[in-house]
Amino acid sequence: MDIVHWLADPFQYSFMQRAVLEVLLMGLTCGIIGTYVVLRGMAFIGDALSHAIFPGVVIAFLLHISFFVGALLFGLITAVTIGTLSRNRRVSEDTAIGVLFAGMFALGIVLISGVRGYTADLASFLFGDVLGVSNEDILASAVIGLLVLTALILFHKELVLVAFDEEMADAIGLPVWLINLGLLMLIALTIVVSLRAVGNILVVAMLVTPSAAARLWTDRLKVMMLLSALFGGLGGILGLLISYHTDRAAGGMIVLTVTAWFGVSLLVAPRHGALSRLLHPASASPRAPDAAPLPAGQPIDGGQ
Repeated sequence: MDIVHWLADPFQYSFMQRAVLEVLLMGLTCGIIGTYVVLRGMAFIGDALSHAIFPGVVIAFLLHISFFVGALLFGLITAVTIGTLSRNRRVSEDTAIGVLFAGMFALGIVLISGVRGYTADLASFLFGDVLGVSNEDILASAVIGLLVLTALILFHKELVLVAFDEEMADAIGLPVWLINLGLLMLIALTIVVSLRAVGNILVVAMLVTPSAAARLWTDRLKVMMLLSALFGGLGGILGLLISYHTDRAAGGMIVLTVTAWFGVSLLVAPRHGALSRLLHPASASPRAPDAAPLPAGQPIDGGQ
């Protein structure tokens, strides 16, 4: 089969057309906000939020309403609770995350244990069902994605400053707690966008992996965001195509595709790739302190 047919044939079906729109929305939204997740070392928060919305999905299932509603409500509740608890000096942020992660997920298990015939319906929540998205799902994803991206654009400078130096941001009068809380809520919204495509179990990979790959290619924040969105969107489409032609799970294949691209980036990315360091060992030698790379989890280049 030639490459043109391989690429084009799946899109004669309406379910594939809807699936492509969904993964593009997911890739763009996850890619951009995932930059903050990677640079601030918030992968555990993403994982906790994705599991904490489980009871919301179960309740939505029991009430026969859209799982978007339940997931969104519990995601926002969890984000606000994490932000509030972490203000207590005796409760660190990771402690608050761990407590809520376990408690919310346990609540979902308790709720679901009394339901018969839930397996097929909630399997799509755990593993994704991008081929089954409806026009309403796409519209909901578009609205939530637009809300998230608009907020990131409007508060870009504040988010970057808090990420760079929280103490300085507090000293000049920025509401640091509200900014951090807002970021948690945006991450929760992004997770809800991605549930339909890759499911609860794999959603963190779409938040982290494209951005982690992008960081290997650039030292500029805005370029990293663009590359992350590109890697997420193209990885979603390519994973969807491979899934179609191999008859394998779409959500898992999408995640494997972006993971493979991270592996390629780790090998061939300029300056930070393994081959570059092997061919140009001088560039891998220790640099002057003022030129040293920032430690893991910290932002880069001030966003300029």
